[in-house]
Amino acid sequence: MEKTSTFVSISQYQHLYRNDMKEKINQLLHEISQSVAASVEETEALRIKYLSKKGVIARLFDDFRLVPAEEKKQIGQMLNELKTRAQEHINALRERVQAGAASDAADELDLTRTAYPTRLGTRHPLSLVKQEICDIFARLGFSIADGPEIEDDWHVFSSMNFAEDHPARDMQDTFFIEYRPDVILRTHTSSVQSRVMEKTQPPIRVICPGRTYRNEAISYRAHCFFHQVEALYVDKNVSFADLRQVLLYFAQEMFGPDTKIRLRPSYFPFTEPSAEMDISCNICGGKGCNFCKHTGWVEILGCGMVDPNVLDNCGIDSKVYSGYALGMGIERITNLKYRVKDLRLFSENDLHFLEQFKSVH
Repeated sequence: MEKTSTFVSISQYQHLYRNDMKEKINQLLHEISQSVAASVEETEALRIKYLSKKGVIARLFDDFRLVPAEEKKQIGQMLNELKTRAQEHINALRERVQAGAASDAADELDLTRTAYPTRLGTRHPLSLVKQEICDIFARLGFSIADGPEIEDDWHVFSSMNFAEDHPARDMQDTFFIEYRPDVILRTHTSSVQSRVMEKTQPPIRVICPGRTYRNEAISYRAHCFFHQVEALYVDKNVSFADLRQVLLYFAQEMFGPDTKIRLRPSYFPFTEPSAEMDISCNICGGKGCNFCKHTGWVEILGCGMVDPNVLDNCGIDSKVYSGYALGMGIERITNLKYRVKDLRLFSENDLHFLEQFKSVH
């Protein structure tokens, strides 16, 4: 059998290659238009694949020499359009990815944060001392109780055994709410003790820190608002000896193991018997100085056994239970610890004053 020749002429090869190149260009246009990128790295990978010197489009330009002369114009325009479309699409992908990254960074940026550098702050000296007092009583089993600052007459005065004509009820000492003579700003945190005893049966062992208000002229030694910590313990067979032991423990924990205490008889409507407690001056060690007025002693708190009338007023049987209470001004204790001579400094927010406590706790 005679063999048939399969020889292809140059003109036939160029015609086939021209059609193949057009098909490749159209395929690449579709492929590039559908390409996506989720990161800058993926965008760069697309650029290298299609537009680098050894990329797909560069190889097509190398093959352009094989295109017949009469087709070069058309194929050349198609190649240029392919390159332009590829460049525009990859640039758009890059801008989209970079915009997304910038948006994510903006979402993570907290515009409410303080500008850098952030200065080191400190807790207020009154907060430091209040926390130290609470920690000491916590070691004795006392829990913290809280109550409202805007109170009624019953919890502040009547339940605490204040007589109707007691001087503390006078307008010169108490802030009254206008048109509501029975609503006042509490003058002591004993009102919290009253609320606890109304709702809880003994044993009761609580400490009541908080802000109080009295209508006094503001000076270096007095203010219209101040802070107190009061403690209450009610149970069976509670004695004055128990109170004295707690007072000694507190004084030595707060001011040092060598601190001595002294109890002087006093009067408070809600305790009987009542006493004021002095500590040996922690500045001169009891030898006498200007701070303790050369007596060697400094008063820090009032205390006493809870009056039976108070227990009965709050629904606790005074024939079965007894208790003790004590109260102190936080500003007073802070003065003793940090030698602050002007009470107004505690409420003026003077940074020169507050920055002295950066290294404290």
